[in-house]
Amino acid sequence: MRSFYVINSGRFKRQDNTIVFIDYEEKKKTLPIEQINDIHIFAEVDFNSSFFNLMSQHDIFVHMYNYYGYYSGSYVPRNKQVSGYVDVQQAAHYLDDDKRIYLARRFIDGAVHHILRNLRRKKENTALAIQKILEEKRMLARVHQITELMGIEGRIRKIYYSAFNDLCKNPFFRFEKREKRPPTDPMNALISFGNGLLYTDVLRELYKTTINPTISFLHQPTRKRYSLCLDVAEIFKPLIIDQLIFYLINNRMLKDTHFDQVEGVCFLNEDGRKLFLSEYDKKMKTTVKHRKLNRNVSYKSFIRHEGYKLIKHFIGDEEYKPLKAWW
Repeated sequence: MRSFYVINSGRFKRQDNTIVFIDYEEKKKTLPIEQINDIHIFAEVDFNSSFFNLMSQHDIFVHMYNYYGYYSGSYVPRNKQVSGYVDVQQAAHYLDDDKRIYLARRFIDGAVHHILRNLRRKKENTALAIQKILEEKRMLARVHQITELMGIEGRIRKIYYSAFNDLCKNPFFRFEKREKRPPTDPMNALISFGNGLLYTDVLRELYKTTINPTISFLHQPTRKRYSLCLDVAEIFKPLIIDQLIFYLINNRMLKDTHFDQVEGVCFLNEDGRKLFLSEYDKKMKTTVKHRKLNRNVSYKSFIRHEGYKLIKHFIGDEEYKPLKAWW
């Protein structure tokens, strides 16, 4: 199964049980419905209700991005993998302060493991950042409020980001601080673009399980987002997105010509998006020999396994421990 990316403007047309995308030059591309998980739309596109009916029949997600390429929202088919029992147990873990704080710590613990893993690859330049993060990490067990945990996580991220210039030596990607709304420089543009893609993959993979993506533990549940996806994404952002960014920059694949700037907003242009999406797909399909399952598992599948591990934790089968890359 794969994702289909729409970079050019056009329209979708349904032909029986097939979808055809016709771009602005009237070039046609037939989509193999049975082989697609998601459609990502980065341009102006027309579609009708029959298109979404077909998406629902085949459990295909449609993700929309704004003019700058940043994630706006998703069309999510009706969930067919549901379990009232899992929902009740998941909600009980949110309502119990001790159970919630345990899970919130685990998400941060998994993220910190991968942050340190990245920093240790250039430890001759990042020793001070590693030391500061380890000091913050030791405080995780001492706090008992979500707000305090979020404070620690925020400080760790700030220290981590301060070392980005030691991990990426290209002066064009000089990084001063994290800016999200809007990103004003190439590094922030890459982080925001990549994190948006990862969020959609976390949503898609959790959808394949019986977990409820709206009941979260580190991030506060709200009415307008799948907040558990934010929790799980914390583990994978440094492992997948940050590593991909470092790879693209340090191998001189990304250049200044891949970015545009409009009214103070920096974003990947069409060529930049094509490059990033191509390498992102390769990264997500990369496989690793799983120590417990004794078979090769892709990066994308590791996300789904986090959902299964959380379900086992909710129903009391096995205590949840986040993925910590060993390879």
